[in-house]
Amino acid sequence: MTGSDVIAGGGGGLLPDRHPTADFFVCDIFGASPKDDLGSMEHPIFSLSTRPDRRVLNYEHNGAEVEVTPSVKGRATIHDKDILIYCVSQLMAALNAGRALSRTLHLKAHDLLVATNRDTSGDAYTRLKEAFERLAGTRITTNLATGGFETTRGFGLIEGWEIVRRSRGGRMISVTVTLSDWLFRAVLAKSVLTLSRDYFRLRKPLERRIYELARKHCGRQPEWRVSVATLHKKSGSASPLRVFRAALRRMITDALLPDYTMSEDPGDLMRFTRQAARAPEVGAPALSSAVLDQARTLVPGRDVYALEAAWRAWWADRGRKRLSDPDAAFLGWVRAQAAR
Repeated sequence: MTGSDVIAGGGGGLLPDRHPTADFFVCDIFGASPKDDLGSMEHPIFSLSTRPDRRVLNYEHNGAEVEVTPSVKGRATIHDKDILIYCVSQLMAALNAGRALSRTLHLKAHDLLVATNRDTSGDAYTRLKEAFERLAGTRITTNLATGGFETTRGFGLIEGWEIVRRSRGGRMISVTVTLSDWLFRAVLAKSVLTLSRDYFRLRKPLERRIYELARKHCGRQPEWRVSVATLHKKSGSASPLRVFRAALRRMITDALLPDYTMSEDPGDLMRFTRQAARAPEVGAPALSSAVLDQARTLVPGRDVYALEAAWRAWWADRGRKRLSDPDAAFLGWVRAQAAR
């Protein structure tokens, strides 16, 4: 592998019902907040390469040991991880809403593509199938603890997947995917963090990986400082340190990282500073806490604060008209979103 990881960015009808007992979880929560598991945020499991990565990765840091073995199709990439983020997001939203969960999820391919900011062309479905294949083929051996359990074991990022329904043209419509027990335990233990939705707008693999690390280590603290050498190791980049450092400097110039500002400190250190929360729009309609509680009952599992922000943006785009009853207007908008 080269340094490209830091520079680049059939037939019709239905198949038989293979799961008549409905022993799976249906991904049907619209707009669930993106969630990422702490284990894969902390350690470099996913490839940053834009080409098939068939090297075996061995990583050790502070007692944590990870060996990642790819299939002949290559190691799962940081963009393939979108599938896992989508699944974890759906499960966490359901868990918070008190719904029953299962390691096997039934999802609509189109919903996954939209939620992760991907195009929905024919090629997108082909790439999605290839991502499932890499996720299923990538094997992990690790002693990382999830849900309070530490064991050394081997597993796939997903245990399996199956196209349940195709369109007349052969496109994947719906699919079932079974997550590893390791990842499912992380969900049950709520060992996850919320990501910015702009994560899915980051083009370069390294940008996504650096954001993950900043989100994990800085979190809600004002800042996080780390040596370039340690950041290089934790990122999983295969590029030489000097190339990696140059890529970080380009990221500082581009300033595309959601939520955090990057800067360089003396001593070959990088500083990540949490950006201040945006001030509310001047003149924006105020909502009562009671109406937010009502919204939660209308769309269980949804992030009502994200809904509030989306509604304010919708209101601003339509000319910031004066509202005599903002609470009623907001609830009407929420009902319309839920009916889609």
